[in-house]
Amino acid sequence: MIVDIGLYLAIGVLLATGVYLLLDRSLTRMLMGLILAGNGANLLLLTLASPPGHPPIEGFFSFGRDSAADPLAQAMILTAIVITMGMSAFILALAYRSFTINTDDEVDDDPEDTKVLERDADRADEDPDFDASDDPVTGLPSAAGDAFGPDGHRLSPEELRQARVDALDTGAVPVHDVNADDERGDR
Repeated sequence: MIVDIGLYLAIGVLLATGVYLLLDRSLTRMLMGLILAGNGANLLLLTLASPPGHPPIEGFFSFGRDSAADPLAQAMILTAIVITMGMSAFILALAYRSFTINTDDEVDDDPEDTKVLERDADRADEDPDFDASDDPVTGLPSAAGDAFGPDGHRLSPEELRQARVDALDTGAVPVHDVNADDERGDR
């Protein structure tokens, strides 16, 4: 089998350049990256289908070749070309709409996402935690779950009951004890 290092090098350059361009914020560069990466993947499929010079049609043979190439790879490449063309048309439509609205095709941060992140960062201390993996000392999952106080020490059953009563009195969400669920058979 003949290995064409130049072809594999070209495939590597196409894929690397395509991935690099896909990571950009400009829609035009994303489109170019999608096309380059798609062409690189198609070439890789074509080169791995069979040795060079073998025809993909059964019964037709090139001079000196006694086997046929796998036609499935070429069918997959044809399908990939159609899918890439559809995605390219969609990205072009997005770029056109972005350009008509903002006179720029660069994807900006969504202001609503920024507001949600800021809101969540402000309320991080108030939010209750209901997972069973917050052992404050080891950080490993624990069966006790949220049966730890704010100082990191494990709460005794009496302290846990008092914390629940205090939470109900203040209107906050009660502390969740995984062991109590296990005793009731909820888990």
